[in-house]
Amino acid sequence: MRFIKTLAPRATARTGLFQKSPLLLSAALSLMLSACGGGASSSSSSSSTATPPAEAQLSAPAALGEKIFKDVSLSASGKMSCATCHDPANAHAPSNNLSVQLGGANLNVPGFRAVPSLRYLNLTPGFSFGKDGKAGGGFTHDGRAQTLAIQAERPFLAPHEMANLDKADVVAKLRRTAYALEFQKAFGSAIFDNADTAFERVQFSLQQYQLEDKDFHPYDSKYDQFLAGKAMLDAAELRGLALFNNPTKGNCIGCHSSAKGANGAAPLFTDFSYDNLGVPRNFAIPATADPAYFDLGLCGPDRTDLTNRTELCGAFKVPTLRNVATRKVFFHNGRFTSLKEAVSFYVRRDTNPEEWYPSGSDGSVLKFNDLPAANIGNVNTKEVPYNRQPGMAAALSPAEVDDVVKFLGTLNDGYKN
Repeated sequence: MRFIKTLAPRATARTGLFQKSPLLLSAALSLMLSACGGGASSSSSSSSTATPPAEAQLSAPAALGEKIFKDVSLSASGKMSCATCHDPANAHAPSNNLSVQLGGANLNVPGFRAVPSLRYLNLTPGFSFGKDGKAGGGFTHDGRAQTLAIQAERPFLAPHEMANLDKADVVAKLRRTAYALEFQKAFGSAIFDNADTAFERVQFSLQQYQLEDKDFHPYDSKYDQFLAGKAMLDAAELRGLALFNNPTKGNCIGCHSSAKGANGAAPLFTDFSYDNLGVPRNFAIPATADPAYFDLGLCGPDRTDLTNRTELCGAFKVPTLRNVATRKVFFHNGRFTSLKEAVSFYVRRDTNPEEWYPSGSDGSVLKFNDLPAANIGNVNTKEVPYNRQPGMAAALSPAEVDDVVKFLGTLNDGYKN
């Protein structure tokens, strides 16, 4: 079932270096990622646990990042910010139930993928292939961004998001904000003279905000408190946990470890890997009106460096399951609108495909209908619970699905005992 310690550099120690050269900024970010585990060679060797960060005041770049994150004036519409789609009140994910969000100058341009949560990304390693040849790490659904800073570029410029003309357009808007002088104080009085350099500082500030602010990784769910011996799970939650961990039932631990790390660190509930689940086509996404359109994850269309790796077509990054019960839509295309439905799909996809896929004119089920015929063989059909056939019992009964859903609810942040 596949659904940093913050390195908060002091602005006074690094501002001068960053101001002189964008390359030094890139080098510093690379060094930081290496220190955080970003140089892992495979998803299996990447850390999937974390130690809750200590309380700390935000650095100057991070404090600027918070203002940038919430500033609607940095969009073409003047009504959209990072927080519009990554609502802090909804675990930094959309608060509506749209499969894809609307952006653009008039907030009427639909996107192509469901917007993921920004929680618990601080230990995500950069994208790489492990010694076993398997992909792991990276940011966004297809891992094409190597760092949180790089990931921050696209929302500002994408026509279906904040829709700025270019980096200079973003910087021009930033220059008119109430915190422009604060930006100059942090990065130098001449920072606005070079739009590319100024935009890099914007990206860096957003990265630091996500790394330093504990709201992005609080580790205060009921399950965290259960692991710490400060809360008890009820009977249904305990049954759900057992099913979640059982390799012959839910087998969720195949990608979402629920155990503490070797050093006692809290689990992240993701191994940063990629999987092809054959999720049904979502016709609520306008792009799917074109029968030739397919979102193939690792091999395109957004990601362009792996287009020839056809064995990767249809694979998307395994997200953390923390706060999954707060989500309004599920999977990369937002096909499902309830957690129970999503879990049921996992275990009944192969035993009852007619529940999820349309039928052809001859009455046959058009299974895995969101993939070209040439890529259907990439779908995971070997691991539990996907190793079933029609007529077989599903890996989980409806009552057991309810128990797993109940357990997943214990992963929501902000639990009060």
